[in-house]
Order: sequence, then C-alpha cells, then structure tokens
Amino acid sequence: MSEITIKVRDIGKEYRIGETNEFRTIRENITKSISGGVKKLFSGLGRNGSSGASVVTADKKDNLFWSLKDISFNVANGEIVGIIGRNGAGKSTLLKIITGITEPTEGRIDIYGRIASLLEVGTGFHLELTGRENIYLNGAILGMKKREIDRKFDEILDFSEVEQFIDTPVKYYSSGMRVRLGFSVAAHLEPEILLIDEVLAVGDAAFQKKCLGKLNNVATSEGRTVLFVSHDMTAILSLCRRTLMIEQGRLVGEGQTEEVVQKYLQSMSSIYEVPLDQRTDHVGDESVTIVSLLVENVEAGKPIQPGSRINIKFGYVSDKPIRFPRMIVKIKDFRTRLNLLRLDSEIQVGLPELLPAKGTIICSTEELFLTPGRCVIDVELKRGMVTADRIEHAGYFDIETQDVYGTGKIPSRDESVSLIKYEWLTE
Repeated sequence: MSEITIKVRDIGKEYRIGETNEFRTIRENITKSISGGVKKLFSGLGRNGSSGASVVTADKKDNLFWSLKDISFNVANGEIVGIIGRNGAGKSTLLKIITGITEPTEGRIDIYGRIASLLEVGTGFHLELTGRENIYLNGAILGMKKREIDRKFDEILDFSEVEQFIDTPVKYYSSGMRVRLGFSVAAHLEPEILLIDEVLAVGDAAFQKKCLGKLNNVATSEGRTVLFVSHDMTAILSLCRRTLMIEQGRLVGEGQTEEVVQKYLQSMSSIYEVPLDQRTDHVGDESVTIVSLLVENVEAGKPIQPGSRINIKFGYVSDKPIRFPRMIVKIKDFRTRLNLLRLDSEIQVGLPELLPAKGTIICSTEELFLTPGRCVIDVELKRGMVTADRIEHAGYFDIETQDVYGTGKIPSRDESVSLIKYEWLTE
C-alpha cells in the first residue's frame, strides 16, 4: 500500500451567517467594542429609557451554517486527486483548511510533507515586492535555502513566461501574469504536496495545457501529491485517477474518476428544474438578479439542429438602472465542460450604456454548426467592471442529429465540436 500523505478525519467547518471575518483591524475592534457596550447599556431599558421588559433576541444557533461536515478521506503519496462539486459546495474551504489558512471547527488533518498552494490569483505574493523577490519569499516560506531557490530560479522564470517583468512589483501584474508566476513557483519549488484550485481557469488555453502537463509530470515522475479542484471535467478526467465529489458541504462521492464525474453530471441535470430566481448559487454583488433564461430556434417551433440560429433570452431585475452593462455567455459541452463558444457584449457591441432596472436581454446568433449533443450555458452580467450576477449551468439546449453531409454520418462531440462544409479533391 502506498504511503499516506494526507489524512482527513471527520472535518467540519462552521460559520456564523452575517458575521465578518475573524481577523479585524484595530479600528474594527475598537468600533465593535464600543457598539457592543452601547447595546448592553440599552438592552435593559425600555423605549423611554426607563427599565422595562427584557429584550428578546434571536437564538444564535439559527445563524450557524456548516460549510463542511463529516469529511474523511486519505490521499496517498504521488496521487493526483480531483475534487469536484457545484459552486458553494465547500471545495475551496476544504483546501484552505488543509493548507492551514483557516482552522476546522471539528475533526483532524494529518499532513506529511511541505505544502504549496495556488488557491486564488496571487496567493502567497506580497504585492509591493517584485516577481523575483516573491520567488525567494515563497521558497523561504516552504523552508528552502537560498541556494536551492537559485538552482530552480531559471526554470521558474522560463516556465512562467514573465521574464521581462520579473523585477516589476507584482501589484502591476495582470491576473494572468500572477497565475503564471504563482503556478510556476508552486510547481517548481519542490513541495511534497501541491494544492490547486480553479485559479488556472484565469490563464489562456495554451498555458492551461502547459500547467496540466506539468501537474502530471510532478505526480508521476517526481512522486509528489496533488489535490486539484476544477469545473473542467476534461482536465479532471485526463489528470485524476481518483476523484472526490462534495455537495452541500458533505462528501457524497469518492472513487474512480469516470464514475464520480458521471454522478456529478447526473446531479447537474436536476439543477435545471429549479427556477433561476430560486437558485442559491448566484455569484456577484447582488445588485442584479438574472431571473429567467430561454433558448429558442429563430425559426419558431423547429428543433435546434446543426446550422440553426438561436435566440438566448435573459430576464433580469435590478435595484436600479444598470450603467455600462456587459453580458458574457459561455456555451459549453455538457459532459466535458469544454468551452464551445463565448458571446461577449464587449466584443460584439450591442447593449446600450444604460439598461432599465427590469427587462430582457436577447443574444441572437448566426448559424451554429455544432455537433449534436447537450450544450450548457453559463451567464454573467456585469455592471461596469463588477460582476453583478453570475450563474453556472443557468440553462441548456440540445442540438439534434441532422444529415448535414448527406451521407447519414456525422462525427460525435468527442471527435469534433464544429461542423463545416468541405470537399475532397485529387490532382
């Protein structure tokens, strides 16, 4: 049996809804103390300031929320283990507990080895320091000596592709540059355990492919352990032999990746039965809510087949008119989550600079020559640069089989995404 690197036993994490984070500034602590004293002063007084009946307060237990509950599993040395689940399932919380960023409310974790993590863009970087200085800082945190970092420095720089800006403060880096450098540092500074969250999605496709190749090499050739959180089922299937599925804070699936991914996709099918305005997985500043989605063939009443033109209609409500709106629609393959299309109102301009507080946004496409299969829709509505509402798996549509080529044959979605007319010639 392989040596165990990570032991997770009955982990639970409890939060109090509405409570700010546990780390406060001096000003926040002073303000909290003063406001708490004022509340105590008036808690025993009636409305006219005289002593009166005691004030009834809500049971504090009603505000408690378990982000994780009863999570247990082992990870062997050299394994790449995938972690999947919907937004808000508790995946990132679990990695933060394993990393030591936050403490569990209950349970125990045993770690055998040095951990490096990439949980969000710029994790572990000091923004005022240069890229070069941050490489040495991260190495020192991992317990490496300067000569060890010197030996790896050129490899890190070459992989990250940010050599031109290595002596520039990281605060001036784009999010993509931070991910490049952050991943390169985490992968090359020889930690025994590497934790990667969805952050790689920020990078471009070529760099993502490069990172996945490095992760595979880190585990197979160098014998290091990787925990990999992703919504990209293609990456999970290609990298991970074993996968964990978390749902509403509980471990509901563990085993061979193919079986767990299939279970996850089946669970995602049920999400479409819940109206968008009742979904709990909205992400954003809550100033706008996408309340409905409808996909229809422009030719009313006809099924969606390769070559169809479709209208994607979004109903929304807002607390005020939306200034500088931006709509982003991603059409993805249902099984692999592979991006098929990105429809962005910033690229194909069409939205006005001011939208009313309530209405419908329509994205009308030209002919879509996509192979038959189920397509899912992720949608994001921005107010300027700020995400007002984002929903993954907001809706779906099925492309039906059609004899595009007149041969009765057509490639599967696994074989090809797009369909084009072509011919064969000889000379």
